[in-house]
Amino acid sequence: MKRILVGIKRVVDYNVRVRVKPDGSGVMLDGVKMSINPFDEIALEEALRIKERGDAEEVVVVTMGPPDCQQQLRTALAMGADRALHIESTEPIEPLTGARLLLKIVEREQPFLVILGKQSIDGDNSQTGQMLAQLWNRPQATFASKVDLTGTAAKVTREVDAGLETLEVDLPAVITTDLRLNEPRYVKLPDIMKAKKKPLDTLKVAELGVELKSRIKVLKTEPPAARQKGHIVKDVSELVAALRQKGLV
Repeated sequence: MKRILVGIKRVVDYNVRVRVKPDGSGVMLDGVKMSINPFDEIALEEALRIKERGDAEEVVVVTMGPPDCQQQLRTALAMGADRALHIESTEPIEPLTGARLLLKIVEREQPFLVILGKQSIDGDNSQTGQMLAQLWNRPQATFASKVDLTGTAAKVTREVDAGLETLEVDLPAVITTDLRLNEPRYVKLPDIMKAKKKPLDTLKVAELGVELKSRIKVLKTEPPAARQKGHIVKDVSELVAALRQKGLV
C-alpha cells in the first residue's frame, strides 16, 4: 500500500500569549489552548492533497507525548487522516529521540513518504526531519514550498536565502514543509464525528526499544525584554541626531 506518514506535535496555540512561570522553570500550560503545530498542520494538508490526487492510498499520522495529545490526533483524523498512532510519554522528547521513535514507526508502517513540519513553534529546533532522514538512510528535502510527485521521485521547490531551489529526490524520502506550501483546511462538525470511529493506537516508548535519554537541560526560562517606547521625529535630520545621541551612527 502506498502510505504517507505524517508527524505532528502538540504545542501551545499560536494565537495564545505565552506566559513564563514565576520561578522561571518553563511556560504556563494550565488552562492554555493547545493545537497542532502549524507547520505540521501544513504537512498533513499536503499529505491529504497527495492522497486526493490519487498518488497515495493511506495517510497515517503519528505524535508522541502525554495522553492529552490524543486530542490533536483526533483533529488530524477529522482533517482526513486514515489512522493515528500515539507514542505515549510523559517525559520531554528531544529531536534525536523523536527521530529514533519515528524511525521505528517507519520500519513498522513502510511509508513511501514521510512529511513533517520544518520545525515546532515551541522548541524551534528544525532538526527532527533531518535526523530521521539520516537514520533512515533516505534523501531529504527541507523547507518545501511546492511538492510534485513523479512516479518514483519527488520534485520539491524549497526556500533558501537566495530565493528558490528545486530538488528531485528518489522515494522513499523525508520532506519538511514551509509556510507557503498550502493553506490547511477547516475541520467541519461531521468530520469531527466521523473521526471518533477512526482507529487510534497507543504505543509505549518501551515497546519501540528507544531509550528516553536527555541531552539538554533547561536552566531557566525568561520572557523577552519589554519593548521600549518609540519616539516620533519630524524629519531626517532629527532622526540622524537622535541616532547619534544613542551612539548608533
